[in-house]
Amino acid sequence: MGRSAADIARSVERAVTGGGLEPGQHLPPLRALAAELGVNPNTVAAAYRTLRERGVIETDGRRGSKVRARPAVTAREMIHADVPAGVRDLSDGNPDPALLPPLTAAFTAAASHADARPVLYGADPVDPDLGALTRAAFDRDGVPAGPVAVTSGSLDAVERVLAAHLRPGDTVAVEDPGWGSLLDLVPALGLRTVPVAVDGEGPLPEETARALAEGARALIVTDRAQNPTGAVVTPTRARALRGILAAHPDVLLIEDDHGHGIVDQPLSPLAGVTTHWAFLRSTAKAYGPDLRVAVLTGDPVTLGRVQGRQSLGPGWVSLLQQRAVVGLLRAGAVDAREVAASYGARRTALIDALARRGVGAGGHSGMNVWVPVPDETGAVARLLQSGWAVAPGARFRARSPQGVRITVSSLTVDDMPSLAEAVAHAVAPARSRRYM
Repeated sequence: MGRSAADIARSVERAVTGGGLEPGQHLPPLRALAAELGVNPNTVAAAYRTLRERGVIETDGRRGSKVRARPAVTAREMIHADVPAGVRDLSDGNPDPALLPPLTAAFTAAASHADARPVLYGADPVDPDLGALTRAAFDRDGVPAGPVAVTSGSLDAVERVLAAHLRPGDTVAVEDPGWGSLLDLVPALGLRTVPVAVDGEGPLPEETARALAEGARALIVTDRAQNPTGAVVTPTRARALRGILAAHPDVLLIEDDHGHGIVDQPLSPLAGVTTHWAFLRSTAKAYGPDLRVAVLTGDPVTLGRVQGRQSLGPGWVSLLQQRAVVGLLRAGAVDAREVAASYGARRTALIDALARRGVGAGGHSGMNVWVPVPDETGAVARLLQSGWAVAPGARFRARSPQGVRITVSSLTVDDMPSLAEAVAHAVAPARSRRYM
């Protein structure tokens, strides 16, 4: 195991990753481990502190320290059922490839532009045309004025904004259920999560107020196409949340509008109430997950810190990619209303088919439907036997009740009766329980 704090921490982390230490398992008391290793108890205490900051272990009161239920070294994406051959995979959260635009022309034009004007060190990290188009779109949607930055996707943006203001041990209020990758990221940064329950209109005001009153330093909200529930922050809910945030102006607000481009519901932004804030959008859902571009705005201090730290790492997101996005935007390559209508027809067909079978489900926007179940492990297993693979709710939950997420991207309306029948069988006997 080694005798230094770093060696001890690495050994414990390897044991967690390799399965030698299981979630919930208690670690030896620090004095006992120090005696066993022949080191000062302060050395073990330092190792345990490092592991807590990395999101690997947590304090369990007088019982000492234990491995987190979902340690940061084990991503939630690992919580899934293997999909056998012949089973329809509705668990991956991917968009419908048929709704993604062709990229050849946009990248060809971007490459020609780069040939004529090669990007060299010292260039502006934000393509001026992308910055102008982004800022104009933000203005139309009522997002407050602020500079524009570009990152490699939404999660990269969230990580950089959190790191710009928070330190290990700080608390972040997150949606529950919510984006699994985000629920992994926060503890991996040494931060603590405070779950905030959501309904079809976004985070519940009373839950949000409680989290902020208890000292949460940041709040992360998904404006539309919330993953996994499909929630949309309505104007009424936005007013309530803005009122709560107004009483906590020092809280860092992060808004994720990743559904931009695949939704037709209007945006109700929260930004402009707190001193520090960031609002971001990604190309992943509308243009394809491999186009790793996200645009964000925010207050000048936050954006300045994000870009300053970025300049010391990757430097910038490829201007070639940024130019391709400009071409796609100018060409109107994605019709958000058409895409939203396509996903909406599938969601509605599934939700209605489930309702006819006594199964409640939610999904106001985006490509996912959330189905509450009394036993998600059993439901997932029974659906696999019926030929359908869905995502277990454990990937998205902290304290919220059990459920499964169904991605409708690969489905047609004709698929819904047989899928709904399989889901109804899988969740029985709790067919009358509803999400909203």
